[in-house]
Amino acid sequence: MTFFIADDSETVCERLIDLLSEVEGAEVIGQAANVGDAVEGVRRLKPHVVILDIQMPGGSGIDVLKEIKRGGLPPLVLMLTNHASPQYRKKCLEWGADFFLDKSGDLECLLTISKSLVRRRTARGAGMGEVP
Repeated sequence: MTFFIADDSETVCERLIDLLSEVEGAEVIGQAANVGDAVEGVRRLKPHVVILDIQMPGGSGIDVLKEIKRGGLPPLVLMLTNHASPQYRKKCLEWGADFFLDKSGDLECLLTISKSLVRRRTARGAGMGEVP
């Protein structure tokens, strides 16, 4: 299962890459530090999952969310933010975010979700003769 990380913090990106390296079957195929690069990277690379921050240069992660959830087969989106207020949560879920997590306390939750997504995709792929 492929992942794309969109966050303007190099430290957070490195931590997420380390975290996802613990998930067998997960592969980080790209990352971006601003809105424009995030939209372009997701369109070009077509990851299965996008981990997306709300506050980014060039707009917001919500702008990216709106853009990548349009059309055919959009990726799953995990919003991972320091702005985990109920208003942001509501707005993100309305625009199609699949998960909404707080950077300050939900990284273990992100790991659990990622493992579950990879397991489900692998089981589904094996059952249907697909390559996961």
